[in-house]
Order: sequence, then C-alpha cells, then structure tokens
Amino acid sequence: MSGTRRRFFQDAAIFGAGLFGLRSQLGAQQTSSARAPARHAGNATSPNSPAAASPPMLTPDIPDLAYEIDGAVKVFRLTAEPVQRKIAPFKTIDAWGYNGTCPGPTIQIQQGDRVRVIFENKLPESTSIHWHGLEVPIEQDGIPYISQKPVAPGEKYVYEFTVHQEGTFFYHAHSAMQEMIGQIGFFVAHPKTPHRPQVDHDFGIILQEWAVLPANTVPNTAAMEFNWLTFNGVCGPAITPMLARLGSRVRLRIVNLGMDHHPIHLHGNQFVVTGTEGGRAPESTWCPMNTVLVGVAQARVIEFDAKYPGAWMLHCHLPHHMMNSMMDLLRDRQIETADQTDPKALSQMQTLANTLGVEHVHHAPIAQDASAVKGFPQDAFMEMGMDAAVAKPETYGLPANWSAGMMGMMTLVRVLSDRDYDEIMAKKRAEKPTT
Repeated sequence: MSGTRRRFFQDAAIFGAGLFGLRSQLGAQQTSSARAPARHAGNATSPNSPAAASPPMLTPDIPDLAYEIDGAVKVFRLTAEPVQRKIAPFKTIDAWGYNGTCPGPTIQIQQGDRVRVIFENKLPESTSIHWHGLEVPIEQDGIPYISQKPVAPGEKYVYEFTVHQEGTFFYHAHSAMQEMIGQIGFFVAHPKTPHRPQVDHDFGIILQEWAVLPANTVPNTAAMEFNWLTFNGVCGPAITPMLARLGSRVRLRIVNLGMDHHPIHLHGNQFVVTGTEGGRAPESTWCPMNTVLVGVAQARVIEFDAKYPGAWMLHCHLPHHMMNSMMDLLRDRQIETADQTDPKALSQMQTLANTLGVEHVHHAPIAQDASAVKGFPQDAFMEMGMDAAVAKPETYGLPANWSAGMMGMMTLVRVLSDRDYDEIMAKKRAEKPTT
C-alpha cells in the first residue's frame, strides 16, 4: 500500500475520534501530572464521621443474582446448565455456566446474612457447588461423596448457611473439568462496618482460560495450552470498560480459576492489595504496587485513588494472554504470522471487517523493507480494530481505532471528569429498556 494511502487512513482515524474523545485526550494531557482531589466532593468524609455503606460491586458483562426474602433468609435460585457465550464479536463458545451466563451471576450479601441457595442441575452429568473461602458447615461444603451426594441431572439440592465473614469469595463446581468449562461465579459478602478508606466504585473480574480449536465451539478442558483468555467471560476488546469519577477511590476484586497464575497490571496508577480470598488484609501489609500476581484459586482485592484522568489499561502481563486466537479470524483457515506480507494482511483483515460489518482500518505503519528483517513480523499484522462491533456507552469518547490493540485479558479503567462521567451514565440509563 502506498505511503499516501496509508497516511489517508491514519488521518481519517484521527479526525474520526470525535469531539468527546479529543476533549478527553486534551484534558488528560493538560492534567496528567496534576494531582486530583483525594476524594470526590460528593463522597468526602471526615476521619471521625461514620463510613458510608459499601457500594454494590459491579461485575462487567455479568448480571447479579436476584434473591427473595423468606423470613430472615435471603433465598437465591441457582441453576447449572449449558450456555452459549459470545467471547468475541467473531467467536461464540459452548460452555457450562449458571442461569444462562458464564461465569455465573454474582451473589452479593451482607456479612451476617442467612443464605439459602436452591440449586438445580440441568447438566447432563452430576455436579455440586463449593463455596470457595466461606466457612460453612461440612454438609454445605459441596464436595461429592464427602459432604454430600452428587446432585444428579434433573435434581435439586438446597444449601443453607450463615455468612459470618466479609470479603471476596466465589462459588464453583467441585469437579475439575466442570471448572474448566466455565462453572464459577462471584460470592461477595459486604462488611457490617464499611472499611476505611471508603470506596466509591467497586468492580469484580473473573479470569478464565479456554482451549478452543479453529472452527470449533466446545472448549477442550483437558488441554494445557490456551488460545482464548477472558475477563468475565469476554475477550478484549469486547470487555466492558470500568468507569470511575476523577478523585474517587476504586476497588477491583480479581478472582482466578484456571491453569495459570496471572500478573495483573494497572497502567498509570499505584494501588495497594487490601484483601484476599480470606478477607480484609491488615493495613500494615499494604504497600504501593502496580502489578499483582493472582494465583490459581485465589482472589486479590486492590484499591487506588483515581487521581489521573484517562483510559488506563488493566491487563494480564503474560504476553500470550494479551492476544486473541489468530486461527479463528477466517474460521477454518489459519492466519499466517511467520510468512506474511502487507497485501495479504490487509486482505485478511478486510475479510474480518466484512464479517463483522465494521470499517476496516489499516494497521500501524511498517518499514518498506520490513520483510527483509529477520524476525518480521511480530505484532505488525495482529491489529484487529472493531470499534463499531463493540460499541456501548462505556466506550463512548474513546479515540478512533482504540480497539485495534485490545485482545485477550485486556480492558480499561476510565477515570473521567464529572461532566464526562455523568454524560456516559446518562447514555447507559437511556439504553435500559423501560418496564
């Protein structure tokens, strides 16, 4: 492709960012080194004032599980069943989950609540539920043959216990392959006495790995190498960004159930680890960091002050976890990476764009003699811009072609001014169907 034509696509991308995106970028450039107020004015508290109630945790791309009240008991209905999960605009997998979603819906309760979970098995094989990290009576622990009989297909089982702990826990099938095909969900117990410093935004992310062959939809749960990596059951760039007001305090709860440990890195900010799957960590253990290793079967809770405006990336820093499978873009035809040319790459990306119904954007420039350099290409032909295919209120105002380099375990924490935050929240409210 000629330099003039390549420049045309670059210029078009810049002008296509829109006024909102341009305003946000300029604002970030002007204030990136300036410290924002430590607290948002609407949430400021003095050291001696009582802490406000904990905000509910938001799990992007995953719903909460509703409950009913039976006397003094919160009653949840949880169903294990096969589900289809669209993990990328061009990839849907057949997984197992709960209540129509994978991961399963988020359960949120208050410390001290009595909880009853009416569990139904709609899978073709027996299963059970384990409450990871919760101190429950042995008969509620969900271990087949040890604490209960397996729940057979079509049967129900009632779990009931009082939650005396607070913290970030999760539920999952206690069968190895069922875990790997998607059976996990958050169980969050908010504290009776809110923690200090109080947070204004609370988000949850579940890390999962999938091995799915090209032109296939069923994960290979016995595999040890993975080509699809997800946050809350979705790959970048389809993962919904998290929104925070400038000057607020943000909590991120990260749970990992897979075969790999994940170093989760936050750009542009320092955080402290305030909790694990065992509960709140003593403040004496907090120290500034920007990457936390979330091991298998662990939870890590991090908090930071959103002092700097911008769209800050949050991602696993294992290089292969920052990618989507390159073998699925043309379904049963593998995209080549070791013997590639600019025209072939453009043709393949145009095929993807046509499939998704989005405008094709040229990849970042390469040298004229790039093919003569040993090792080329590496990342040159991996960009997969698809802004329109993943557009939602939370992506409003991002620069044009923002999605091109977002893959695998990659999402954004957007720290926004009051005006921009309120504008996006208004768009979200306008999208909700009226009942």
